[in-house]
This record gives sequence, C-alpha cells and structure tokens, in this order.
Amino acid sequence: MKFGVVVFPGSNCDLDAYHLVKDVLKQPVDYIWHQDENIDGLDCIILPGGFSYGDYLRCGAIARFSPVMKSVVDFARRGGLVMGICNGFQVLLEAGLLPGALYRNTNLQFRCQFTHLMVENRDTPFTRGITGKKPLKIPVAHGEGNYYVDADTLRRMEAGGQIVFRYATESGEITDTANPNGSTYNIAGVCNETRNVLGMMPHPERAGELSLGSADGLHIFESLLRHGEGGR
Repeated sequence: MKFGVVVFPGSNCDLDAYHLVKDVLKQPVDYIWHQDENIDGLDCIILPGGFSYGDYLRCGAIARFSPVMKSVVDFARRGGLVMGICNGFQVLLEAGLLPGALYRNTNLQFRCQFTHLMVENRDTPFTRGITGKKPLKIPVAHGEGNYYVDADTLRRMEAGGQIVFRYATESGEITDTANPNGSTYNIAGVCNETRNVLGMMPHPERAGELSLGSADGLHIFESLLRHGEGGR
C-alpha cells in the first residue's frame, strides 16, 4: 500500500508518520511537499500534525490553500483514503472535507498526555481491523483540539456513523474528566459520510511502538492495510 505524507511549512510530525509507515509497517511512502500537485499512484494520504504556516489566522486556515490541497480534495472525493492527524485534522476541517470546527481547549492549556479512545464506529477503513472493547491508548499534543458541531449536525453524524473515536477513561467510560480539551460529546475523531476521510486529534503515529509507551496506534494503520488488501 503506497502512502504519502504531506509536508507543510511548520509540520513537525511528518517524520513520525513517515517512520511508522516505512520502518514499522514496512510500506512504501513518499513525502509530498505542500507545493506539489501530483499525487498520482498513492493509496492513502496523511496530513500530519504540527503548526502549518505557524498557525497564523486559524490552525490550518492557510495550509488549506496550499497547491497540494486541491489535489487532496479531488483525491478524497474520488474515494481515496485521507487521514488528518491533529493539525492535519484542522486542515481537513478548513478544507470542508469534514464537518465541525476546532477551538481552543476549554482550559486554555496546551495538553500533552496519553488519552484513551473508545472506537465508536468499527465499519470504516481505519477501524475495521480493531477488535475487542478495550480503549486505545494514544497521546494528544494540542492547544486547539476542542471539537464543536451544533446539535443538529451532531445528530446527523451519529446517525451516519461519522463519530469514530471518543475520549474515555482507561476502563472505557465516557466522562468529562477523560476529555482533555472540552470537545463536544467527547469526540476525538470523525469521518466523512463516505468514511474514506478521517480526522483525529490524538496521534496514532506516536503510539506505534511499545518503546513509546503504547503500540495501540498500529491498530488504525493495520486496519488501513487490511482494507487495502481487500479485507474487512
């Protein structure tokens, strides 16, 4: 399965994503510079975390207009797999590929910690290979991860299976104290209506090896590989 990792000025998790795909998953991967428009031959595109364009205006607001994003949007609308992580999630929201918005954390603090995620929808290319009911242990590192949608949109998203991950306790309870940023409904990750685009604030690429404290992020990438091989 061929991956591409987009690099914006200010990206700082592109190396992590590239390492996980190349050295852990042993899959082919290329960096995609933000000015490149040719993304032919890729099966999955990753928009990594960081501070694209210094997070000026709003997080992801300038990156959304990078030349590569027109190609990413076209790729997604043709059914290509796209994963936006942290700042990449913010870019996908600005590009209109996902519903909702991200605001400052309610505590106004930058939060860098492990979180636990309940998988709310296991019928996506990103989650079909995840078994069992144990929450995933995956870290966050953000100051603007407070996900918001209005009540009507939330109801439509629930009905359509667009809520993919929610913050939970280690035992799997959805509580306010497990929510690191104040996100509506404890939402940590969402997908589009056709489920080929995923945005999430936690960093699965930073939880791909036990030496990092957790390898639970591998479940998401291994689901993608299984999907690419035609499995469910």
